[in-house]
Amino acid sequence: MHLDRLMTILEAVAIAGRAVTAPEVQQATDLPRPTCYRLLQTMAEQRLLDESEPGRYLVGERLVRLALLGQSDVDVRLAATPTLKEAADQFGEAVFLSRYRNRGVEIIHVEVPSDANRSFVHPGLGFRPMHACSCSKVIAAFAEDGFREEILSGPMRNYTPNTKRDPAVLREEFAAIRDAGFAECVEEIEVGVSSVAAPIRIGNIGATFSIGATGPVRRFTSARRAQIGQELQALAGKVSVALQMHGMAQKG
Repeated sequence: MHLDRLMTILEAVAIAGRAVTAPEVQQATDLPRPTCYRLLQTMAEQRLLDESEPGRYLVGERLVRLALLGQSDVDVRLAATPTLKEAADQFGEAVFLSRYRNRGVEIIHVEVPSDANRSFVHPGLGFRPMHACSCSKVIAAFAEDGFREEILSGPMRNYTPNTKRDPAVLREEFAAIRDAGFAECVEEIEVGVSSVAAPIRIGNIGATFSIGATGPVRRFTSARRAQIGQELQALAGKVSVALQMHGMAQKG
């Protein structure tokens, strides 16, 4: 596959801004018809292009995800901050944004309630363990099976008496997270502190980012965690759209 021809097709599909047919791509690129059709098929097989319906092509989720991974923390924060601010005031708790990087998860931004009289728990920035934090576990739960098994077969630090390290227990929890759509951490990192997180997904390809909220266990009851988890899923959808729109604006 010649890279220049591949890029020509990608540009034609992206510029169209809608699902396009093979004849439309061939006309826009002026590539030989057999070459164009063959490349479209190969690119669809590699998920660089997706077929919204048979014979109609869009830029693929795999390519979009790669573009998102390449966005800097500054760009990601810029796109996500309005939604995080909204959530912090809505919940009255600290809300944080995390991203998968270098086979780990980092909290890269935190927003707190605008009410100066409101007490909250700030989660801090930086690395979080894959097995013991809601922002990490929710990303792991939606990752490939092989990646989860690497987590479960590796060393898992004990942070509190509530930290889960039994692979069988964690496998069940990952499955429950996928069913619920959000993850919980109840005093697994720090005694007295709980958190909830939902995955920020682009299409059906894993989760590169997550959005979460943290607070004291006295406020983060089981019912409250479930409520926040449901609301975080809707907010994650807003952040997903904002990230994609910001990425397209940057390219423009």
